[in-house]
Amino acid sequence: MSGKGPFGRLDWITVILYALLVFIGWVNIYSTSVGETNTSIFDFSTLYGKQFFFIGLAALGIIFVLFVESQFFERFASIFYLVSIVLLLGLFVFGKTIAGATSWYDLGFFNLQPSELAKVGAALALAKFLSDIQTDIRTRKHQLYALVIILLPALLILPQPDPGSSLIYFSLFFVLFREGFPIYYLGILIFAVVLFATTLMFGTVWVAIGLIILTLLVYTFKKASVKIPLLPVMGVIAISILFSLSVNFVFENVFEQRHRDRFALWLSLEKDEDKLDEIRKTIGYNTYQSEKAIESGGFTGKGFLEGTRTKGDFVPEQHTDYIFSSVGEEWGFLGTSTVILLFSLFFLRLIYIAERQKSDFSRMYGYGVISILVFHYFINIGMVIGLLPTIGVPLPFFSYGGSGLIFFTMLLFIFLKLDSNRLKDGI
Repeated sequence: MSGKGPFGRLDWITVILYALLVFIGWVNIYSTSVGETNTSIFDFSTLYGKQFFFIGLAALGIIFVLFVESQFFERFASIFYLVSIVLLLGLFVFGKTIAGATSWYDLGFFNLQPSELAKVGAALALAKFLSDIQTDIRTRKHQLYALVIILLPALLILPQPDPGSSLIYFSLFFVLFREGFPIYYLGILIFAVVLFATTLMFGTVWVAIGLIILTLLVYTFKKASVKIPLLPVMGVIAISILFSLSVNFVFENVFEQRHRDRFALWLSLEKDEDKLDEIRKTIGYNTYQSEKAIESGGFTGKGFLEGTRTKGDFVPEQHTDYIFSSVGEEWGFLGTSTVILLFSLFFLRLIYIAERQKSDFSRMYGYGVISILVFHYFINIGMVIGLLPTIGVPLPFFSYGGSGLIFFTMLLFIFLKLDSNRLKDGI
């Protein structure tokens, strides 16, 4: 849709889908946190009252973004990125520790999590670099620069420790692949993840044996016309074994015990049934209760404010990472399907908008937005239903939290502002 002013040129389909997700998220936050003594939605001492306040701040952020010239975001993309890096570094001195992670600045009325701002900065900086006329992503030098932009904030966030937020930055690799990054890097990345998991499950010795057997099978059954140089293959095996040897060190020294326990539960690393059962009751408690809450909702759910597990606080931190379990219990299969449908339509619309951009910067930034939001969505839903380990990743626009909502909103509306500029120019 087009019209006069910054609001008239917005893609209102996306705005409506965004508003629906925020509203449904707030309704479920209200359900998980309302008590018998709470009477007003404007009670800012409650979680739902605070979230209502954060929605107001997000709305002010939208107005700011829409009244700024589109060129501002491209021109100052590097500044956004550098400010976010400085804020991440500052956490090591001035950071506030919550739930074992030093990831926030205490601003009194509000805890600022700079890793959320850094997602906006990284997406802008990557789009700015890739869209530069002098950048050729097929060259090793420019590939290295792009990797630094993505990995620097991730490496600063990892020791907080916050591996979940750190992992999100890897979603920006999809922007690189969309713009011509060699696809074999994706294969290397997937191979590294599989190698990491199999090393934890079976150990380096069995990984090495498996790689050697696989290589022998390839050389035995390949066609005579297919030439595979032996020396590079041996190099890959050697590097893989060295990587495998480093896995246990990383697992024991980078991840905290709570993270190690979650991986142990997810990959069935613990063979002692008594200890495994203890892990399920402690570390895996949230996921177990989340699954039970969704299961108890059935097809139509128990009804708004009628969720017994939600009311009984069976799922810890249900208003944040596990908010989707409240949807499952109170609104059932129909409710969860509706939310998934809304997110699906939202993502498809963003892809459509990204593909219609004539500006390289706008298209690349758009795919950065899509990658970050989709990654959050799949990891969060996977955690809630037990397919993935719990790593503390919120559901965009849905989970409780000021930093998340405000910076997710800015991430989105900067893209919509760039798109509205396309319409303004009649492109």
